[in-house]
Amino acid sequence: MRFSPRSLISPLRAFRAHGIGNDYLVVDAPMSPALVQALCDRHRGLGSDGILQPIQAPPGCDYAVRIYNPDGSEAEKSGNGLRIFATYLRLKCGAPSQFTVWTAGGKVSCVVDDRAWPPQVQVEMGHARVGEPRSFEDIFVTPVSVGNPHAVVWGSHPDWQARGARIELSVEGRTNVQFAEVVNQHTIRAKIWERGAGPTLSSGSSSCAIAAAGVAQGRVQSPVTIQMEGGELFVEVSPDMQLRMSGPVEPVGEFLVEEAWLHSRS
Repeated sequence: MRFSPRSLISPLRAFRAHGIGNDYLVVDAPMSPALVQALCDRHRGLGSDGILQPIQAPPGCDYAVRIYNPDGSEAEKSGNGLRIFATYLRLKCGAPSQFTVWTAGGKVSCVVDDRAWPPQVQVEMGHARVGEPRSFEDIFVTPVSVGNPHAVVWGSHPDWQARGARIELSVEGRTNVQFAEVVNQHTIRAKIWERGAGPTLSSGSSSCAIAAAGVAQGRVQSPVTIQMEGGELFVEVSPDMQLRMSGPVEPVGEFLVEEAWLHSRS
């Protein structure tokens, strides 16, 4: 069968952007685990650290999103994902500069400043709950919830990826893992092991978890700069552990998915 160029183009459109190296696709279409995995495949698909699917907003929220990890599982919340989704809403959907977004991890407020390039996005990430450190193998892990689960490990660990994989699976439902080192009273350097994705260049919710743990344990003071392989994010931690995260988002472009490729993976 011969295809015309038009017949190869489906209406499925993906918007790509990255937040200091952590990239997401916004796809306004029904998702399945198999389709998420195929789209996120960096060799056979578009490639991404996750999928953001706009959905109907519940009462009291302006917008809503479902967040998928590249393995097809769902995430409750993603800081970089939310900043990318906010940028998409502002640039592509005509959203105002400030609005609320529903996530499975709770409602957040977003502010997009697109007067310069790249846009700067601020997200009120909600309340952090920092637990007591627990032992795991020969290290201590601090559990933190910012609407999704995290495990903060302090210190330098050359085998951090192997440790991250084991720690991820040590918690029911799995957890994100951060390996953090204090640089000074307002700066932390970190490596990120993301649940369902593995090592990533940056993570917004991980940055919030690190900052919350650092402030709660007296290691640093707010505001906190989190330095990651992809760049820096900035987190403010209030006395009652409310979190505000900010940083750049760089839109890359929009992509149309070929119908034949899409049908072969449906």
